[in-house]
Amino acid sequence: MSIPNKMLSFGILLAALAPASPAQQTAPAFDSQEAPPVPDYRNPAAWAARPDAPGVSTAVPPGASKALKRKDVDVFYIHPTTYRTPDRWNQDIANNSVNDWTDTSVIRRQAALFNGCCRIYAPRYRQASFLATKDRLMQGDGGKAYALAYSDVERAFDYFIEHENKGRPFIIAGHSQGAEMTMRLLRNRIDGQKVQKRMVAAYVIGLDITEGAFGRTFKSLVPCDRPDQSGCVLAWNAVTTDADLAMLRRFAGTRYAHEYGTDEGRTPLCVNPLTFDRKKPAAIASASKGAVPGGAGEGALKPLVPASVAAECKDGFLVTKADPALGLEPLPGGSLHYHEFGLFYADIRGNVMQRIKAWSRAHRR
Repeated sequence: MSIPNKMLSFGILLAALAPASPAQQTAPAFDSQEAPPVPDYRNPAAWAARPDAPGVSTAVPPGASKALKRKDVDVFYIHPTTYRTPDRWNQDIANNSVNDWTDTSVIRRQAALFNGCCRIYAPRYRQASFLATKDRLMQGDGGKAYALAYSDVERAFDYFIEHENKGRPFIIAGHSQGAEMTMRLLRNRIDGQKVQKRMVAAYVIGLDITEGAFGRTFKSLVPCDRPDQSGCVLAWNAVTTDADLAMLRRFAGTRYAHEYGTDEGRTPLCVNPLTFDRKKPAAIASASKGAVPGGAGEGALKPLVPASVAAECKDGFLVTKADPALGLEPLPGGSLHYHEFGLFYADIRGNVMQRIKAWSRAHRR
């Protein structure tokens, strides 16, 4: 079962490159459908992972660093789109076939990355289906589907903060549609609020969060400039070395430019996960600590492969050269969207530890 047939995403690359299908062209109106039941986050079944029911978030690929014995930090992880349907806008979280695919394809391969440092909380939510990805400005039916999805994520985050987190430091991480939800949480629940002091970092991956958003959308949050910086935001969109950057630049930041009426600042934020240093935008393959090989689909994680990925931030995109032996599956146009965590698995896992130490030092003063 190949992942392109099962897991579609919000990423700007897919929105730019995917052709419209007849099903998308004749999609039912959002308002014609009754919304699925509202999740109750007091119920453990409304979570894909939590400390008392971790599920596949305990997975560790051979070669990964060992976990801390004492985990004093939480991770709130939001999964990407795993629901493809020609006739529904939002998933019912009681749909076990979608939940099973979510767990095996992204909870195991993305959320579990953080199990070395942290307690993991990953809510199920009424995610927007692939039908919503064509609404780039989020002003039509797709925008309504994403708004419904976000209402769940916000309630899950509020429940997490009020009943589970208990004042601990936390990390937010999301990919693709999950990154869209993360960006909204940063704006509505964290930026400039008391809880911001407890945020170790936000990993907003596979979304064109723009340079200009900092100072406009976000008044106090800033990009992560250094690998040992805390309280900041990271982002990257990975593409192959033969991707058409000129074409991708034309699509990047469309919603930002529409909202603020300017092209200034519409370049996507890119923090190279091999260096995590914005003054070092490029790194050769020897810097890579370990990538997950194989297609981003089902099955156990294969052993990590070090020194197999080189990457450079260029025009807001992470231009990535991966060893062909990794057997990755680029999408049309050179998108490495499905591999944006796995390519840098060990690098992210190590960086999380570094940022937690930095946060702890800063808050001992």
